[in-house]
Amino acid sequence: MKIDGPVMCVVGARPNLMKVAPILRAFAAHAPAIPARLAHTGQHYDHALDGQFFDVLGLPAPDAHLGVGSGTHAVQTAQAMERFEPVLDAAQAGAVLVVGDVNSSLACALVAAKKGVPVLHVEAGLRSGDWSMPEEINRVLIDRLSDLLFTTERSAADNLRREGIDPARVHFVGNVIIDSLRQHLPGAGAGRQVIARLDASGLLPREGAYGVVTLHRPSNVDDAGTLKHLFAALAEAAVRLPLVFPVHPRTRARLEAAGLSPGAAGARILLVPPLGYVDMLALMHDAALVLTDSGGMQEEATALGVPCGTLRENTERPVTVSEGTNELVGRDRRRIVDLVARTLAGGGKRGRVPELWDGRAAGRIAGIVASLR
Repeated sequence: MKIDGPVMCVVGARPNLMKVAPILRAFAAHAPAIPARLAHTGQHYDHALDGQFFDVLGLPAPDAHLGVGSGTHAVQTAQAMERFEPVLDAAQAGAVLVVGDVNSSLACALVAAKKGVPVLHVEAGLRSGDWSMPEEINRVLIDRLSDLLFTTERSAADNLRREGIDPARVHFVGNVIIDSLRQHLPGAGAGRQVIARLDASGLLPREGAYGVVTLHRPSNVDDAGTLKHLFAALAEAAVRLPLVFPVHPRTRARLEAAGLSPGAAGARILLVPPLGYVDMLALMHDAALVLTDSGGMQEEATALGVPCGTLRENTERPVTVSEGTNELVGRDRRRIVDLVARTLAGGGKRGRVPELWDGRAAGRIAGIVASLR
């Protein structure tokens, strides 16, 4: 395989930005520089928040913004494909680089593969085994379409081998989201400073331990009964450990529909709008515990050495459990409350930072791409 044009890097959802930013920096820093373009599908887009992420991460303005927006999985995927094709043609790209498992990544990988443009997949080979997750379908399909597969943990290569992917196309490079974390953590400040700025009414104690919560998976938030059960478990946990809950817009809509107001949460859960990247790093770094259904936050908590309870029964990032700080607690009230109690009593699971999560994954990717030019 030869890459004889610029690499078109695709972002669609906000977590993609933290993964692509170090790759673009590594491409620019390589000698000679690797030409690259940036396409933003707009799958998740908020002008103020996205602008903040671009500024903080040092990302250039996108060469193309497709304006796809929200919609069903079919609508998002179809619109992204339709709008990406002319952008790819105009760029005369030598390859398309996609990250993660969002609909935008699948859509653009499909367009590239059908046009004979090599596909590079960052975070390849991750598997939860749960086919009810749209992301699992996307992961498998993107990997089948990809010419180069960059993995974050060794188990990913085993998954790809079982699925018949040629091992020669698979490269273990480490985790680019940890590249961003290591770059920006020194300037993140203190978590308590973030809380003080957000908690104008003084709902949370100004001293002592706190936890961080995020929820956005459809399996957790789309069914009102499930969401109420999980929220009640969090409220019980918050009796022991006050919780800061940056609320995803989709989750906020589901909370309101289920009649779960901040008052219903009790005074020990602080619901706040979505936060910028650096504020979230500060909150997580100083937290006693993270409770989340986000794959990226499982990884970030592991890198920070902060105990993490994943509010799912599975994870596509098993190294965070086998080596890191993560435990699967699902939506079980007893397991969630027990995790909080154990964390407060003994500091919780610390684990270790996995292999090659050293802040240099993007450089390894750049080296491999450069060898094919």
